[in-house]
Amino acid sequence: MADPLHEQDRAADALDLVAKAARGYLDALPTLPVHDKSGDDLLDQLDGALPDEGCGTLDAVNELLTIGTRAATHSSGPRFFHFVVGGSTPAAQAADWVTSLLDQVAGLWVASPFATRAETVVLRWLKDLFGLPASYGGVLTPSATFANLTGLACARYWWARQHGVDVTVDGLAGLPRMPVLSSGYVHPSSRKALQILGCGRDTVQVIARDDAGRVDLAAMDRALAAIDGPAVLIGNAGDVNTGDFDPIAELADLAERHGAWLHVDGAFGLFAAVSPRTAHLVAGVDRADSVAADGHKWLNVPYESGFAFVRDPEMLGRAFGGWNARYLEAEGDVDINYNSLGPESSRRARALPIWATLRAYGRQGCRAMVERHLDLAQRLGRLVDEAPDLELLAPVQLCVVCFRYRPPGVPEADLDALNERLGAALLADGRVFAGTTVYRGVTALRPAIVNWRTTEADIDLLVSVVREVASDTLGA
Repeated sequence: MADPLHEQDRAADALDLVAKAARGYLDALPTLPVHDKSGDDLLDQLDGALPDEGCGTLDAVNELLTIGTRAATHSSGPRFFHFVVGGSTPAAQAADWVTSLLDQVAGLWVASPFATRAETVVLRWLKDLFGLPASYGGVLTPSATFANLTGLACARYWWARQHGVDVTVDGLAGLPRMPVLSSGYVHPSSRKALQILGCGRDTVQVIARDDAGRVDLAAMDRALAAIDGPAVLIGNAGDVNTGDFDPIAELADLAERHGAWLHVDGAFGLFAAVSPRTAHLVAGVDRADSVAADGHKWLNVPYESGFAFVRDPEMLGRAFGGWNARYLEAEGDVDINYNSLGPESSRRARALPIWATLRAYGRQGCRAMVERHLDLAQRLGRLVDEAPDLELLAPVQLCVVCFRYRPPGVPEADLDALNERLGAALLADGRVFAGTTVYRGVTALRPAIVNWRTTEADIDLLVSVVREVASDTLGA
């Protein structure tokens, strides 16, 4: 085989192969181990020298399916709790196939009015879903890290302008260090964004009142008052260890009082706005200057998906626009070039899976999924409380449950090592995926429940497997 032109009549046949494999895989997914180590033996089949003569379209796709359906980590299934990762709803997954089929150049309106209009619509729908003002600008990104990068790039532009510098044109040379303040909940993705922006990963001033990381508002007020010039605050809507929240409204008050920029990292916690049961946790987010969130977490659309919203839409174009870019579209304009409003110039039409899932399930479907996960997290918390060998380490507020194995008679000094071994054993076991973190100085499990397929049976299995593997670990 050589030039793919000679295989153009196989394109639809290749997609048929994937569709046929998908039915069996998706039917089995709810009960598959998250990771089956026996599939690791197939990984070597991916390797080898670059072929001189290829094997052809159908053979290559078939080989990839054979390896992938057995060797992949089944993170789109209902028992992947180790990271805050959703699956793909049926509508979103099918729309992602449509995205690949149409293969749109989504950054320029002239290249694809279809992709541009879809992005404009889903950004409006998402603002409506989260209770953000319709006047906010927005752009889709590959992830919450890129969304944080987008919001903080706008903050950097705003901050430099207060010093009389156009940082987009002239860079950071000659400017002082940009002051950035946050609670102990600040996520590595925010630090990474600051690192990329040249502001420094470790320049964040963490102001916390305890070892959990909760913000000290009075101390932050004093710190802002002591800064000569503008500053940036990072509010965190959903700590990854416990699901706890910074008080966004109080941070917005501080930002207004001191003339600071408030950026909110709402990677998964922004979805608290979807339910009346948890909307109070994000009260004040509509006063933020920029907001970041993920789609491939609680919205359950495929990797990679994020979104950034900015109070002043002009800031997006100022921070990311090229020479002679139109920084602010006139009201009613539809010919938007989204590659001038975010960090990417080459962009796939990631709006399509978001459009499909919101069109298919609507506001009430999103609320039902979020509230089901809230109920499942509460169930897991109760099961942990009732187990004599498990210890709940933080109140269950959202979709994350933080606990550890604490069997009677084991000295406190030995618990961290025991739980580290437990986490490794759980990942090796593969029936459920739940590794460890460090919370308040102790090693703990912190399963996150955001997958649309997860049910009570999966939660019960998680507790059963944790206790079984823990008992084996203790006896080892």
